[in-house]
Amino acid sequence: MSPTPVEDRSEIAFFDVETTVPNRPGQRFAILEFGSILVCPRKLVELRNYSTLVRPADLSLISSLSVRCNGITRDNVVSAPSFADIADTVYDFLHGRIWAGHNILRFDCARIREAFAEIGRQPPEPKGTIDSLALLTQKFGRRAGDMKMATLATYFGLGKQTHRSLDDVRMNLEVLKYCATVLFLESSLPDALVESSVSPETSSRRRRATRRSLHEVSPSSTVDQRTVENDLTVPIPSTSTQPNPFDLSLLRNEVAFTALQSDIPMMEEEEEVERNQTLGTIEIQGSDGHSVFLEPDEVSVPNIKVILVPFYHGCQKMKLKLLHGDNPLQLHCPRLNVRFGINGKFLDSAGRRRLNFVVDLNPSVCRVLEACDGLAQKLTADSGSSSDWNPVVIPRKGFVNYPTARIHIPTEVNGDVTRYGAEIHQRDSSGLIQKLIFSNPSAGELESLLNPGTVVDAFLTLEPYDYQQRAGIRLVARTLIILS
Repeated sequence: MSPTPVEDRSEIAFFDVETTVPNRPGQRFAILEFGSILVCPRKLVELRNYSTLVRPADLSLISSLSVRCNGITRDNVVSAPSFADIADTVYDFLHGRIWAGHNILRFDCARIREAFAEIGRQPPEPKGTIDSLALLTQKFGRRAGDMKMATLATYFGLGKQTHRSLDDVRMNLEVLKYCATVLFLESSLPDALVESSVSPETSSRRRRATRRSLHEVSPSSTVDQRTVENDLTVPIPSTSTQPNPFDLSLLRNEVAFTALQSDIPMMEEEEEVERNQTLGTIEIQGSDGHSVFLEPDEVSVPNIKVILVPFYHGCQKMKLKLLHGDNPLQLHCPRLNVRFGINGKFLDSAGRRRLNFVVDLNPSVCRVLEACDGLAQKLTADSGSSSDWNPVVIPRKGFVNYPTARIHIPTEVNGDVTRYGAEIHQRDSSGLIQKLIFSNPSAGELESLLNPGTVVDAFLTLEPYDYQQRAGIRLVARTLIILS
């Protein structure tokens, strides 16, 4: 089957995959069903559809947990085609079109690429991406709850989500139509009326979006910008062409590779950081607000020093702090290979699992960490501590041919909410960086991403500790960029 030329492919391909659910660390996903509809971007009508069950190479991956998720059993797929059998059709549906779906940036796109890699074929590539989870979280806010498809469908009275591919993509399109209609109607209403019917977070996002749109008025406009700044009721001068708010094709440049929004409502300053992030460039800060991360080869060992500082202002108890010159020592360690995936057998004070994973270290990273270890261990002993010291570099042993280190996922507390604080991004082969999951990932999501063999760029803070007769340096992940 020869695909249609890319330049003719104006339809939006809504698609969804149903998969097995890994029930142990390191287990892969396997596609059990693929479904897609091609939608006219101007009329939002379904033009063509395709759906099929898929037989995985390993039927044992279909566990009871997987069946509970989507209802697809081994008997359902035992006579279904393999992914290799349907690869031509999937490629023809997806390649060169705008891809759309709910949470596809983090999940469905990755599964498609994995499936094509497993059969030794180049995957289809989109010419734009619309992730309705990211789009609706940003534009519609959380008035409908947790923004899952089932929750949105219930909010609009569209019935129950079946977790079957073709049903889900059609429901996805209907949800987008309903949300677009609500936003279109709200755009013509005074702010006061809108704010009485939506959450404070949603209305504050709407006000900030209004301010941004007002600042984007053409410089040739006769409207005084200072007046616009202080009075949001000033009308915006009309332009010669007005976009069609229901034409989803116009959204592709805005939402392609859009960073997913946090499960926790972000403060205004955090949103500003999100807006300032660009493809290929992300702003990363350590735990104390410093944004300078040095690659190991940039670190001068004679410039490393360890000092004692109070735990907090006015506190008599002291802790160690690692510096490079006068700045906190923070490392950007590129291309670390994950040796052992997420482990979390201990709980923190909030009852969440303390997560960590193990990576191989190259000589330049070892050089820096061992120098830090020696200085910190000496100052710990000199300050009167009797704790046993745990080296940060784990020497090679057994079948592990490289020295390794354990990287910890931080747990952050914001009021009554506790979350895992590491940002997870992905860099594709062209160098584009996109946020991969929410800034409040679950332990299961992290387990599925940080598997043995995964290669990551890690931005790390070095945090000395001395607790319950054990002391050492903890490597804490602030941002992890998974390399495709």
